[in-house]
Amino acid sequence: MNLSIIAAIAYGMLALIGGIIGYFQANSQVSLLSGILSGLLLFVAAYLQLQGQTWGLILATVVTAALVVFFALRLAKTRKFMPAGLMTILGMLTLAVLINQLVAPK
Repeated sequence: MNLSIIAAIAYGMLALIGGIIGYFQANSQVSLLSGILSGLLLFVAAYLQLQGQTWGLILATVVTAALVVFFALRLAKTRKFMPAGLMTILGMLTLAVLINQLVAPK
């Protein structure tokens, strides 16, 4: 298991748990749906990587990049570190790992 798989699983868990917390704290069904959807997509991407399919890494990179953009825009709008700032920072770290794996020589 390489670092990109671990990063996709970890960020997927954060997205999933964050969506659930957002639902219970703010009664936000959008948070719940987006957290579950993005978390599951990242889990699927990690599974595909485990199966040796390259497009799993591409899927994880696209989902993570979309989440980073979303949370960065939310951080700029609300100026609140939690959860937008934390998810932006952790997403950028995850994205760096995924992109490094994409461009690394095989």
